[in-house]
Amino acid sequence: MEEPSSTNPAHAHFESFLQAQLCRDVLSSFQGLCETLGLEAGGGLPQYHKIKAQLNYWSAKSLWAKLDKRAGLPVYQQGRACASTKCLVVGAGPCGLRAAVELALLGARVVLVEKRTKFSRHNVLHLWPFTIHDLRALGAKKFYGRFCTGTLDHISIRQLQLLLLKVALLLGVEIHWGVTFTGLQSPPHKGIGWRAQLQPSPPAQLANYEFDVLISAAGGKFIPEGFTVREMRGKLAIGITANFVNGRTVEETQVPEISGVARIYNQSFFQLLLKATGIDLENIVYYKDDTHYFVMTAKKQCLLRLGVLRQDYSETDQLLSSTNVVPEALQRFARAAADFSTQGKLGKLEFALDARGRPDVSAFDFTSMLRADSSARVQEKHGARLLLGLVGDCLVEPFWPLGTGVARGFLAAFDAAWIVKRWAEGAEPLDVLAERESLYQLLSQTSPENMHRNVSQYGLDPATRYPNLNLRAVTRNQVRDLYDVVAKEPVSKKNDKTDAGKLATGTQEALLRWCQEQTAGYPGVHVTDLSSSWADGLALCALVHRLQPSLLEPSDLHGMGALEATSWALKMAEQELGIAPVLSAQAVVTGSDPLGLIAYLSHFHTAFRNKPQSPDPVSCGSPGTSSAVLFLGKLQRTLQRTRAKENGEDAGGKKPRLEVEIETPGTEELPVPEPRGPLTPPSQQQETDAGELCALCGEHLYLLERLCANGSFFHRSCFRCHICESTLWPGSYGQHPGDGYFYCLQHLPQPGHKETSRDGGPESLEPPLPDNESLSPAPIPPTVPQEEAKPAPSPSQPTRRLIRLSSPERQRLSSLNLTPDSETETPPKPPRSFPALARQALEDSFVGWGVPAQRPQGLSGSFLVTLENEEEESFPSSEEEEEEEEEAIALDEDIEQVLLKFAKNSGTMNKYPTWRRTLLRRAKEEEMKRFCKAQAIQRRQYEIEVSLRELEAEGMKLELALRNKSSAPEQQKQLLLEQLLQLVQKKNSLVDEEAELMIIAQELYLEEQQWQLDQELRGYLNREETLKTASDRQAEDRILKKKVDVVNQRDALIRFQEERRLSELASGTAAQS
Repeated sequence: MEEPSSTNPAHAHFESFLQAQLCRDVLSSFQGLCETLGLEAGGGLPQYHKIKAQLNYWSAKSLWAKLDKRAGLPVYQQGRACASTKCLVVGAGPCGLRAAVELALLGARVVLVEKRTKFSRHNVLHLWPFTIHDLRALGAKKFYGRFCTGTLDHISIRQLQLLLLKVALLLGVEIHWGVTFTGLQSPPHKGIGWRAQLQPSPPAQLANYEFDVLISAAGGKFIPEGFTVREMRGKLAIGITANFVNGRTVEETQVPEISGVARIYNQSFFQLLLKATGIDLENIVYYKDDTHYFVMTAKKQCLLRLGVLRQDYSETDQLLSSTNVVPEALQRFARAAADFSTQGKLGKLEFALDARGRPDVSAFDFTSMLRADSSARVQEKHGARLLLGLVGDCLVEPFWPLGTGVARGFLAAFDAAWIVKRWAEGAEPLDVLAERESLYQLLSQTSPENMHRNVSQYGLDPATRYPNLNLRAVTRNQVRDLYDVVAKEPVSKKNDKTDAGKLATGTQEALLRWCQEQTAGYPGVHVTDLSSSWADGLALCALVHRLQPSLLEPSDLHGMGALEATSWALKMAEQELGIAPVLSAQAVVTGSDPLGLIAYLSHFHTAFRNKPQSPDPVSCGSPGTSSAVLFLGKLQRTLQRTRAKENGEDAGGKKPRLEVEIETPGTEELPVPEPRGPLTPPSQQQETDAGELCALCGEHLYLLERLCANGSFFHRSCFRCHICESTLWPGSYGQHPGDGYFYCLQHLPQPGHKETSRDGGPESLEPPLPDNESLSPAPIPPTVPQEEAKPAPSPSQPTRRLIRLSSPERQRLSSLNLTPDSETETPPKPPRSFPALARQALEDSFVGWGVPAQRPQGLSGSFLVTLENEEEESFPSSEEEEEEEEEAIALDEDIEQVLLKFAKNSGTMNKYPTWRRTLLRRAKEEEMKRFCKAQAIQRRQYEIEVSLRELEAEGMKLELALRNKSSAPEQQKQLLLEQLLQLVQKKNSLVDEEAELMIIAQELYLEEQQWQLDQELRGYLNREETLKTASDRQAEDRILKKKVDVVNQRDALIRFQEERRLSELASGTAAQS
């Protein structure tokens, strides 16, 4: 076998090419290699075979073996599948280069243009298992020896671009740098093909290049003419990225990476961060690659308070413009957040430099994301056909916390190359487009869990990647507008608004008829209209009883007043049917709000119109829907009664029996009035104001703006935590009896606390002032004086016992052991340092993940053998990869101790060389899944919030039009009313979806909480009984009670989901019969 020789210039150029870490070095070494071998760069697959024939020493042959294995797949037909196809790829990002590689393997002539002249993006991308396998198969370890050697699977954008650029050059892709694509040049007459308009003036060969396929990968800022995009808006979201120099010291390599910490399930970490630095974040991620890469979502008010933003603007572009961002303050902000999250272990953080030589830290907006309506088009003029395809960010802009960008980008590149193959085979344009759009429908749904498990079988054929693939999901007729034989005007831009169907018949008469059918047969009930017939409350009680007969007997209504009966019906509809009121009982009785009554009854109609009617009005039945709204309402009422019970116990007084009967959220409630319910008829003025005025701001409430909580109505924008102004969700808030304000459970003042200021906010919640010291990473212990006010109960205060409630959110506070408990721990411990606080917060998120919860001493050697085998199967390595020494993996101290115990009990630490990495990798994978799921929930919540605001604005206009046109023709009023009811239905649909998301969020938190409690409890159980102190036993009992509480809550969620599944199954069976 020929060995590399220092006297052989081709070998030297090739080795330089493999090791080059700058774009210009890659290009110069490859150009030198081609000149030495007498070849011209950009010659397609024939060029690759010529290089391979002349470089046959061992280092080169190991790379040829990988590329030959890929090129030898049947789908490429030995490079002849697209031999007559000419392609232009715009953009040398990861997705553009990956698409160019696939097209080159198909045998097409590929020309790529890129406006930049170097790769400078340090930001790090998360990799799915199939992307790791795909890049390994292309020789990633030959080009970048550290590829996927850490505990998290990621790679910097710059390294990924360099890797794919080298592969593309070897496969004969022709690349032009510093060239900007500005548009298409259509054929002037028959016999001339499609060309590109390029800036600046390109070489004649490139200017005259005619192609029949255009792949755009130029990013979200550039989309070729003819494509339309859909905007997906959410609540304001400001991201901050920071890259610090990685000196690769021993200390730096031992700092664990952070796969993601999200506020939605770990508020304690962010509360400590706020106290120590004044920084308020939603999430943070840390990857260790070429740089120390941090990305986080910051709150606008925090950025304004700390001086990062000069002024507040409503327009995001203006808010984050370079003139409004203070660079020095942004650098202090990012450095302090990074230092806190790594407990100060990275030492002095020095910013890496970006392409312009400035510190690589930036603030960006991901409030709005764009998604193309179609992924491909065909244009034809003078007989010349052009296939246009989108990949990368110009197809779908990714939501960065989900880590899906490069994975779905590669999938889109494969799908685009597959369609080019079908195009080259002579398939009809409409068939090609229909097939491509069918694949595009799957893209946003893909995840590692719902794709084929065997990633080694992934290839260009979509069937190897997508299970249950249907390439005819989109028909030819649906894509006819994507085939332009003659130039057409582009379709206007669409907004991403939730679609909802109309009412069954869309008329007020249909609603009246349904109400008459549901209330027929009840004594004393005669529904003739949608106003006065409901004034006595009997019709509303009859409707509720029809849908839930177990609530009461009709005879119970005798002797009940109109207001009392109406109040009971409104309350039972909310608590047992999940129908939130939009008007007060007084408004129903007096008929002062006919629009509100119609909207309220339409909610019944929408939810239960498919419920089969029983001829017997008192026959047993169940609601026609099992709603997450209903479940969360019961959870909120349980929290209120639990809190009220503990408050009464602390006061030393007894309470009525009704208030201490607390059931789990899944149990059925008895229809008895609660303390906050409308037991006695209030004055008419109070009820009228309650229905039309917000209980917090006192402003007028329009129909779609009304949100009911604790028997009062609010604007959604007003119903926020009085401290942090976060949106309040059912099951996660409380009302302070002293000041009457609403708080999230994290900031809810506890009974007996007198440190609340007059405005209702705890004084100690004020974060540090925006000076240099407040953002300094120095490990200054944030002491908490006992006599000062607190934003949340401290463990040293007697009210700590109130923290142990059934609510999962309240349990977050129980882990914040910031100061010693004078009652249980003596002498008091010294205050913790800055790194200790950060470590405590991180431990709350990471301890226990991926580590078996059962006894370590029972772990057998066979388990580690299994891990060893699975590791080898999951990450197959080539011969040269086995010889490479992987980078040391940093272990968290607690996980290290558990793993060391595993190894000790299994007999040896060296018998299974990959068990340590496998356990840690699985732990990090679980963290990443949880983080991505939490961020997907949060993003959708933000989108729903924006959609609800839009509906409220539209509903306000319709309501004003209806109220101001009392003398308008009846037909016009009916049309306006129908439109208003459609908006009400859309709102109800969004509220239901919002509740579903909250259920999933509760599941995420409870699952994590149980893991943490398991770890804490195991620590006490593993101690010798003789060594335990009284304080240890009390702590063990307290943790055990918390664990039982969490298990009960998880059980309630499971029962709720099972009841809903059975209900849906029964509904489906009834519909089929």
